[in-house]
Amino acid sequence: MREFIRITKALADEKRVRTLLALRKGELCVCQITELFGLAVSTVSKHLSILYQAGLVESRKEARWIFYQLPGKDAPAMVREALNWIEKSNADAPQVLADNQQLKKILQQDPAELCKRQCKK
Repeated sequence: MREFIRITKALADEKRVRTLLALRKGELCVCQITELFGLAVSTVSKHLSILYQAGLVESRKEARWIFYQLPGKDAPAMVREALNWIEKSNADAPQVLADNQQLKKILQQDPAELCKRQCKK
């Protein structure tokens, strides 16, 4: 029951759901997610922490960057089912389609440059 509550609470925010949908395209660093949503790095980090604690994302650190991705096939069934439900329910939503277009542009940029720009704000 606790796992279910943690997952449903994590899904109770539009930005977190949009983050999960963006991660379908593959691993993203915090700077890329920050650029996608135009939020403060601290806000994005908080959202990612909630998703991580719910088991909805995995992370890895490389130098000064933290990268996030969706969990693999070894994730608990409840997590896999929640991610499938999110994708089926929202994949064609206008905001998600717009996010996908914006993400294509972001992925063409150097993550180090994104990070530098965001640190200056």
